[in-house]
Order: sequence, then structure tokens, then C-alpha cells
Amino acid sequence: MSRIAAYVVFAIALSLFLATAVPNPSISYAGPQASTKGFHWPEGKRVAVSLSFDDARASQVDVGLNVINPTGVKVTFFVTTSSDAFRTKLDGWKRALSSGHEIGNHSVNHPCTGNFPWSFHNALENYTLEQMSQQLDDSNAVIQQLLGVRAATFAYPCGQKFVGRGPEMKSYVPLIGQKFLVGRGYMDEYYNDPMFCDLAQASGTAFDDTDYIDMVKHVNKAAEQGGWVIFVGHDIGQKAFQVTDTIALAALCRYMQDPANGVWVDTVKNIGEYVVKQRASAGN
Repeated sequence: MSRIAAYVVFAIALSLFLATAVPNPSISYAGPQASTKGFHWPEGKRVAVSLSFDDARASQVDVGLNVINPTGVKVTFFVTTSSDAFRTKLDGWKRALSSGHEIGNHSVNHPCTGNFPWSFHNALENYTLEQMSQQLDDSNAVIQQLLGVRAATFAYPCGQKFVGRGPEMKSYVPLIGQKFLVGRGYMDEYYNDPMFCDLAQASGTAFDDTDYIDMVKHVNKAAEQGGWVIFVGHDIGQKAFQVTDTIALAALCRYMQDPANGVWVDTVKNIGEYVVKQRASAGN
């Protein structure tokens, strides 16, 4: 057995122990819960959660699928289509799709501020709205060509939403609103209120380098307002910077799949569609 496979087996076994033996932090579940604006999640759930992973990193399909699939949880992979791992791991991304996971758009080449040295030659400060629009369309075309699906959701690289600089700076949130059902941010300080949030710039909550207890705390804090947490990760493996821990991830999935905890966990697309329908039925 390879070291990766052995670690995955260990992670799943420990996650089962954590999900059943570790007390759930801050649990005060007393039945169906709605937001203050009268929104209800399906089947009386008190909170919605999406797990998402950015950049099309190899560990997501090499390690992540073996951790996530046994739990039955469906997640969203936001792929950067110029990534070597996206091109060389197509069988893995096809396996993700066949397992019921979502493939979302994370641009062609991940433009961020040029203040990051690695993004200096691909800086958002040097982009126009027209160039960003082309970036989105080109990425969608590659996803369609190689995987046969159209991306319905988008994740902002680095969580940054502006192109240009100074008086010429412009938000590209309206582009996302035109082209996608949901646009997800990153490292935001709030959870999504399903009746109020702007789906073109939905909040993203980082959960790399986070343990199981803190993950569940986020879920329960969001549940206090009947909200929607969209977790954001990158690599999947042993806990580290930009790595979602396999043990914590598997334990979180088991926790959310327990009906007693009142959590609806699904892809960004599926929950986004539900939000749109509920708003329409409420006349919003």
C-alpha cells in the first residue's frame, strides 16, 4: 500500500471516530430553523453547507475523492483550466463528475493583484473588463470541450473582484452575475443570508489548515441565522498552509450527513438554484 493510500485509510478511520466520539461543539439544535426573513431550507434543515476546492490541484482527485466519496457528500471543484493538474488528471476530473461532484470555473490562468510576486505578470491591475470577460468564456469553453459540462458557478481568484487601478478600476462582479448562477468569494468575514446575499459575490469561508472542531463551529454559527456556509479549500492532505486536512474533512462530512445535525450539504450550484427558486416563490 502506498503512503498516500495508507494515510487516506487512516484518515477515514479516525474521522469515523471523531464524528461519533468527539462532542459536537456549540450544538443547540432544537428542530427546524428559519432565517429572520422567513427562508426555509429543505426538509427542515437549519443550515446549508457547500464544500469547494480551488485551482484544480492534483491532490483533490488523487487524495480528496477517496476521502469524500465514501461519505456521500457532493462538493464543487473550481478549476483553473491552464493548470497542469487539470490537463494531466482529466480521468480524475471525469471521476469527480461521475461521482456527482460539480466542476466550476476559476478562470484560465488565475489573475490576481500584481502585489503577489507570482502574479506580477498576470495582474488584475492590468486587465480590462473585456479581457476578463474573455478569460471567463475561454475557461468555460475548455471545461465544455474536455469534460462535456458547462460551468454554472465561478470562484474569484484570490477572492479579488476588481480590474484596473485608480479612477479606471472597475468591478467585474456584474460580469459574473451575467454569466454564472453563483460567484464565490474567499476569506470573507460573514456567512451567506439566503434571502439577502448577492449570489454574484457569495461569501467564501476558508477551511484550509483548520481542525474539525473549528469547522463545525463555523457550521453552527451560520445555523444561528439559517445561513449558507461555502467552505474554500485548496490541496487535500495533511493539515498545512493551503491544505485541507483529510482527517478533519472526512469527520466534517460524516457530521453533516448525520440527520440529527440538521445540515444540508450540497454543491454550490444545487444550493444556489434552491436559493433562486425560494426567492422567486417569496416574490423577491
